[in-house]
Amino acid sequence: MDFTHRTLPTEADEVGGPPPRKFYELRDNLRRPALVELGFTIEASKIKADKIWRPVLFGEVGRPLVAYEVDGFHAGHGIVLEVESGRGAAGNADYRDLIRTSLIVDAEYLILGMMLEYKTGKMTIRSYERTREQIDAIYASDRLPLPFKGILLVGY
Repeated sequence: MDFTHRTLPTEADEVGGPPPRKFYELRDNLRRPALVELGFTIEASKIKADKIWRPVLFGEVGRPLVAYEVDGFHAGHGIVLEVESGRGAAGNADYRDLIRTSLIVDAEYLILGMMLEYKTGKMTIRSYERTREQIDAIYASDRLPLPFKGILLVGY
């Protein structure tokens, strides 16, 4: 399936409102059914039954010993989807996503959604820019090779 020319308009784009600020707003605006139609499994809610777990390490009888929760996964293409909220940017969730996704079995690509900026009190964190700089530094250096064929950083 060719993802290069597929766009998914958001509700905010269509009505001219503010961009989404939380993962669930973004997920809903990205049209969960359209992502599912593309072959993604998308976390439906934060209740245990709706979470998506991807294996990292297997133990006896092939049972996963370690698995990580992700926001979405495309099994056919090995795409992990992670969308971080503002607090995630403030708490270095981008680093966590890069390292954890590197360990997930069959993860070949990472789509990482970061807020353009996050304001808390008088402080503004430019989340997208900071994450882009971190990814650029990792790829420019030979010190920490990542196993991905590609990373798509999405600012919202």
